[in-house]
Amino acid sequence: MNLRDLRYLVALADERHFGKAAERCFVSQPTLSAQIRKLEEYLGVPLVERQPKRVALTATGVKIVQRARLLLQEADAIVELAKTDRDPLAGPLKLALIPTVGPYLLPHIVGRLRRELPRLKLMLYEYQTEPLLERLRAGEIDVGILALPVAMDGLEAAPLYEEPFMLAVPASHALADRERVKVEDLRGETLLLLEDGHCLRDQALEVCSRVRVAEEQDYRATSLETLRQMVAAGHGITLLPELAAETPVGTARGLRVKPFAKPAPGRTIGAIWRKSTTRTPAIDGIVATVRSAMKDGTKK
Repeated sequence: MNLRDLRYLVALADERHFGKAAERCFVSQPTLSAQIRKLEEYLGVPLVERQPKRVALTATGVKIVQRARLLLQEADAIVELAKTDRDPLAGPLKLALIPTVGPYLLPHIVGRLRRELPRLKLMLYEYQTEPLLERLRAGEIDVGILALPVAMDGLEAAPLYEEPFMLAVPASHALADRERVKVEDLRGETLLLLEDGHCLRDQALEVCSRVRVAEEQDYRATSLETLRQMVAAGHGITLLPELAAETPVGTARGLRVKPFAKPAPGRTIGAIWRKSTTRTPAIDGIVATVRSAMKDGTKK
């Protein structure tokens, strides 16, 4: 038994397809299939149920994959530890952001990250909150940026900045000419929200929970851009994070974006990583750089 064969098995568990698993592991399908059979022979138990057009793990296979993930994480950590001891601020680092943060935060921080951490090779990903946390715990990414709080089992977090919400209304709306709005002003309105899985949806519902706001039941958007289009077309109102409101999403024709009166509702954006990570110096550098960039309000 070796680490390579365990990687093949984990890839097959994730992909549920021999061809896709082989592509992920950069080997041919016959090679991957043969190595998994050898692993089964070595262990003396079947790990995979092979059926036409369907691949499933046996009960034993599921248990072994769980252990294999942990083992591979530790093996990768050994390699990364050796690399980072040579230069802790160099090499690849996988950073994931949630969709309501990534497109709006990255223009503020990418240039500064390149200047202040020039040897660090950032690999950027975008996931909704739960998939991001799953991949973080599985060791597939090194650090995430999302809205706090989240379940912290085995993880550590650091706040980066506070982000107020803004109210987006059609240009013809009664609130469009207000300098500032209150949450109470939303009473009786129709609220457009993102689809399930976006934490911004839950945050918006929480903000509006104390006033009678009706959610549009027949429509849930996949992105903030889609929400903007619907609001601009007069189909309801929505909440936008401040960074999104500063972009073309928040300044399009037919749309008015209004700040809330203090205390304005908002969210805390933070970084999150595994307690066991060996990339702490690089993560600390990213946290410091993002905090500095957002404090300065830079977009460079």
